[in-house]
Amino acid sequence: MNYHLINIKEKFELFAEHWAPKVVAQVNNYQFKLVKLLAEFIWNSHPGTDKTFIVIKGAMKIGFRDGELMLSEGEMFVVPAGVQLVI
Repeated sequence: MNYHLINIKEKFELFAEHWAPKVVAQVNNYQFKLVKLLAEFIWNSHPGTDKTFIVIKGAMKIGFRDGELMLSEGEMFVVPAGVQLVI
């Protein structure tokens, strides 16, 4: 069997554009995507699935209708399905 490691830092170096998610792996029906963020994005929600955010480098703010959350390097947060957010 071939075993293939995925180096996240190397994958980030392969692209420069912001807000263009790149699929780096798939497990069953779920894709693992990397994205570089810059500035604020529009309000959005995903009614059929939870969303996971992991900060590899830097920091990010997730805004909700009733507050906000700051994530720093090495932190992770799961947004439940259907919750509106802005990044």
